[in-house]
Amino acid sequence: MAERIQALLKSMKKQNIDSMFITSKANVYYITNYYTEPHERLVAVYISNHFDPLLIIPAMEEEDAKAAGWRYQIITYHDHENPWEMFYQKLKTNEHIPNTISVEHTNLTLDRYQLMQQLFSNTRIVNGEELLANLRVIKSEKEYNLLKHAAELADFGIKTGIAAIQEGVGELEVIAKIEYELKKQGIQEMSFSTMTLSGTKTASPHGTPSMKKIKSGDIVLFDLGVVYEGYCSDISRTVAFKSITEQQKKIYNTVLEAEQKAIAASKIGVATGKLDQIARNHIADAGFGEYFTHRIGHGLGIETHEYPSMHSNNDLPLQAGMCYTIEPGIYVPGVAGVRIEDMIYMTEQGPEVLTTSPKELMILE
Repeated sequence: MAERIQALLKSMKKQNIDSMFITSKANVYYITNYYTEPHERLVAVYISNHFDPLLIIPAMEEEDAKAAGWRYQIITYHDHENPWEMFYQKLKTNEHIPNTISVEHTNLTLDRYQLMQQLFSNTRIVNGEELLANLRVIKSEKEYNLLKHAAELADFGIKTGIAAIQEGVGELEVIAKIEYELKKQGIQEMSFSTMTLSGTKTASPHGTPSMKKIKSGDIVLFDLGVVYEGYCSDISRTVAFKSITEQQKKIYNTVLEAEQKAIAASKIGVATGKLDQIARNHIADAGFGEYFTHRIGHGLGIETHEYPSMHSNNDLPLQAGMCYTIEPGIYVPGVAGVRIEDMIYMTEQGPEVLTTSPKELMILE
């Protein structure tokens, strides 16, 4: 915790930012080691080069925050109290009204932003999101170990889902089985809504599972991940039930080859966007270019989707310590959708694939 605070302060100083007000669940956890779901209540951490670190939390969470290791100042409040006014008065009493406050623009609501402007009328409010993202993008050894275990649990989820497939079972029934078995393994929660899609529904990349019954001849697509000690996993696999058409088989093999090419191209210094281009070109050459409708992947850590976004125009070079997904897909309406996704951890020696579920075409009997 202290190391992360010091690293943040150092980055802030380089950019002439004298304070930062952090409110996102992920960044609060990253800085404080306190994992909480704030709902509508304010949970924030204030970091300044001229003031001791300060955590703002509901009074009912004080002991939990201390148990998580927070040893600095705390402002606690009850539901009838105004934490914003308490925060402002704390700084005013200590004669510390900052010249600049950096916030997370995509997390701070307009209402809260306007409230900060009113309280800190002479303070410049700037966006510090990229600064925090650059700190989190390189994972420590501890983070690597947590991500690796989260990946192992995702593999277990895929194995459980495949085992649950049978004639007439509903998509949501399969999901219930996956999540029940994962909870028994000690996960905190799923990192996003578990997806099990079957038949032509797989042609929707973000389709909605239902009570649709799985039947012979269906393609079944899984996309799932877990949160383990605050860190997320993400995996996709696609299987066939009983049989598969030649066109569906071609789609599957094209996606698999595209994923393998993108993983093989993962090297230190290669632009993240290059991986997207490699997979996209392979899929286009096979005649399915218009059916690959999303980026190749995204960063992964405390959040399922975090920096960087690995779209084709991203010039950010790969660095040792990055964790990201490679997940090409082809989605042909009325035919089938196939996505194969793995978690990749970048090392000096090359890419380590953290998810190890089989990827060869599987036709379940």
